[in-house]
Amino acid sequence: MLTSSHAALEIVLRTVVIYVLVLLGIRLTGKREVGQMTPFDLTLLLLLSNSVQNAMTGPDTSLLGGIVAALVLLTMNFFLAEASGLNRRFRRFIQGAPTLLIHNGELVTAHCAKEHVSVDEVQRALREHGVSGVKDVALAVLEVDGSISVLKYDDIPDNVKPHKRMKFLQRH
Repeated sequence: MLTSSHAALEIVLRTVVIYVLVLLGIRLTGKREVGQMTPFDLTLLLLLSNSVQNAMTGPDTSLLGGIVAALVLLTMNFFLAEASGLNRRFRRFIQGAPTLLIHNGELVTAHCAKEHVSVDEVQRALREHGVSGVKDVALAVLEVDGSISVLKYDDIPDNVKPHKRMKFLQRH
């Protein structure tokens, strides 16, 4: 078991630092990496979790040390989810924002490059949505969870005119 409350506080502090560091690292890798996990991504995730475990608990390998670290991780995750639900700016900072990949039948290549989405991936998403080509798409959006949403021209009612500027989408 733990030898003192000082050791428990050290585990709490170490765990908070590692959680924030890993969260920022995952956030910086981009939406696409989180949304579609390849065997390489899974391997990285498993190795990453194993490598940071010792940084969280330090020399303490006791059951109580592991419980303290797990409780801190679960608590931080809960509070981040709560804060994300209450504050739009914070949610956008943590999760990112959707990115426009196709607009009015034209591929926005700069956005694809920025998000590391290949043309093949866009075409695969279009096929998954039953669309034959980019020209048939009014909007395709890389969502914050890494999925690609597609809105075909056929899906837009005739009485609805698209807005020239859509604030919720990144268009540079």
